[in-house]
Amino acid sequence: MSTFVPSFTISNSISRTLSGIDQAKGFLDAATLSENWLNQMRQRALILEAHHTTHIEGTHLTLEQSEKLLAGEKLKNIDPEDERELRNYVRAFDYVEQHIKDNTSITEEMILEIHRRLVVGVRGGNASPGKYRLIQNHIINSLTGEIVYTPPPPESVPGMTRSLIEWLNSGIDIHPVLISGVAQFQLVHIHPFSDGNGRTSRLLSTACLYRAGYDFKKLFTISQFYDRDRQAFYRALQNVRESEMDLTGWLEYFTRGLSVQMIEVADRGRQAIRKELISKKYNLSNRQELLVGFLLEHLTMNVQDAEVICSGVNRRTLQRDLAELIDRGIITKEGSTNQLVYRLDE
Repeated sequence: MSTFVPSFTISNSISRTLSGIDQAKGFLDAATLSENWLNQMRQRALILEAHHTTHIEGTHLTLEQSEKLLAGEKLKNIDPEDERELRNYVRAFDYVEQHIKDNTSITEEMILEIHRRLVVGVRGGNASPGKYRLIQNHIINSLTGEIVYTPPPPESVPGMTRSLIEWLNSGIDIHPVLISGVAQFQLVHIHPFSDGNGRTSRLLSTACLYRAGYDFKKLFTISQFYDRDRQAFYRALQNVRESEMDLTGWLEYFTRGLSVQMIEVADRGRQAIRKELISKKYNLSNRQELLVGFLLEHLTMNVQDAEVICSGVNRRTLQRDLAELIDRGIITKEGSTNQLVYRLDE
């Protein structure tokens, strides 16, 4: 079995983003966040990751449909394969979470089980759940039909995968975020399965972060960043192969994506703390707390926004809530009667 030794340079860009990630981690580790808020945000992060990681691979569900399906609703006129892939991701994520609680080693059995859970019962069973591919596959540009990457031959797959696992468990002194990024790229590069390689690699990356204590309270969703600009995601992966397998550019992209996510999560955490402080200080009602929370996130609000936030509450009641928040110096209003805009009173 050949030894896997990744090649990369810790550039100034990587150093800066790692510093930002560690600052966000420090804040989240130290912050006193309510369990109710944490549970809501964790569930939201899981929904987003399940939606975006499957969306990258070609499912057609909207985020709203994904939310409803994972909340237990039955939907008509959707592809049952898309729904199964979404639910499979949640099962695979649950497995990774439990595995890391029980055993922080990355194992071949774990990777195969992640894959099995992700693809079992989907796309006609052609993905051979939990088994390495036995054929040569190719990565095709869906627009041009051009072969953009030919992975290693199938006989090389088990040895290359085990070599990666050996490196991941070697205790090498590299920042855990970089280890996670290397793991994600290398598994995609090996492309050990007939299908489901991208999703498996992203869950392996998550497992590497979790086992190093970089779970960020399970509030992040890296696939959302990839799905925002899929071409940039694919270019970052392909860049490694065009750079003689130097991972520096990929790791710059990977750490930037995680940094964007963590800054967003930390900002939401600060907003949650501030909302709780305001709520306790002024003894806000549940509706008023929702309105303040919206303003903390969006900065401005009109009465139509308030009606959406507090669904089912009539406008006159909401206007009384808003008037009380103004009287107590929590928010201000500006504009004409029909176009009032509300802001927090700094």
